[in-house]
Amino acid sequence: MNKFLKEFKDRGFFYQSTSENELSNLLDKEKINAYIGFDCTAESLHVGSLLQIMCLRLLQKHGHRPIVLLGGGTTRIGDPSGKDKTRKILSEKEINKNAKNIEKLLKNFLDIKNSKIKPVFVNNYSWLKGLNYISFLRDIGKHFTINKMLSFDSVKTRLEREQSLSYMEFNYMILQAFDFLELNKKKNCKLQIGGSDQWGNIVNGVDLIKRYSNKEVYGLTTPLITLASGAKMGKTETGAIWLDKKILSPYDYWQFWRNTDDRDVVKFLKVFTDLEINEINELQSQNINKLKILLANKATSMLHGKKAAQNSEQAAKEAFSGNTLSSNLPTVKIKSKDFDKQINIIDLIILSKLENSKSEIRRLLKGKAIKINDQLINDEKLIVNNQFFAENYLKLSIGKKRHIKIEII
Repeated sequence: MNKFLKEFKDRGFFYQSTSENELSNLLDKEKINAYIGFDCTAESLHVGSLLQIMCLRLLQKHGHRPIVLLGGGTTRIGDPSGKDKTRKILSEKEINKNAKNIEKLLKNFLDIKNSKIKPVFVNNYSWLKGLNYISFLRDIGKHFTINKMLSFDSVKTRLEREQSLSYMEFNYMILQAFDFLELNKKKNCKLQIGGSDQWGNIVNGVDLIKRYSNKEVYGLTTPLITLASGAKMGKTETGAIWLDKKILSPYDYWQFWRNTDDRDVVKFLKVFTDLEINEINELQSQNINKLKILLANKATSMLHGKKAAQNSEQAAKEAFSGNTLSSNLPTVKIKSKDFDKQINIIDLIILSKLENSKSEIRRLLKGKAIKINDQLINDEKLIVNNQFFAENYLKLSIGKKRHIKIEII
């Protein structure tokens, strides 16, 4: 088996492939261009996209060039795959801003200096915006049958549940197939990688290129990563785990990995770090908490840099030891006009964004889960005034693992 495909499987990336033997032979013979697409529905990607990002890194590791397709055009429509309702349509300004932010974010993960494997960033709006509808139907639409389109899960599931599916969304799979065709023509792209829910869209692209130009291209999908608990990867009680530090601090990102379920640690070391497989296998006998810290450090270093990972680990140690004014803890700055020298404990927590539900905060207070400067707080009417601040700071904690510094400015 080809080395790239073998590692792809050994790390748990593999779910399905078109013409696997032929793909393996191609990868043995030449270094190829392969693409993964990201729609621009938010200003940041979250951990749910991290497996695809690791696939881009693995392509580079084995000498292949990744093409990152930013869906500036398809975002205007919305992929129905895995959705039970039509996605909110964003403005052109929002989509463009999101595309720029996502490209910047992805460059943190990829080698952008080596000319042989440097990623190519493309935006499908560049070719979708000028499509002539009649020509598109005649040249591309004729290769698709309604019968086959209705058989794909992204369509079939919605119809079986009697949930509405707009004609706009129904066209998404044709546009994604057209993307593959355009990348094959413009960038000699021979492989598309995507999540398992993209299988139908990917197969459509492979078939379209075969019918349109009689060229062989390939598709490869990754599994849906779920936690040992059965929950979806990247979803927590406090919301999605975003990759942009403006939305989620490096410390909170580090803590997410540090809090990994014992049953998931080894799997996540294989999927979400660059540690070699044999090294991970040798580490399995180590203390599970050491492995969790290793996972947190490797994952955080990859996104935010080694220094941020070290600071996050140190902050966690200091918070656990009761160091009230740890310099490494993430800091939330509250304007003095919002504080006005005194504030209710519930309002303070909402301002800090540790929680956004007053009822949940009351439940946490009753459950003895909230502390200020390591002192337990159970009075929901407590007024937090200047006496709680040392040198303009206080430490706010929820449970054993969520700690921040609050600074009045």
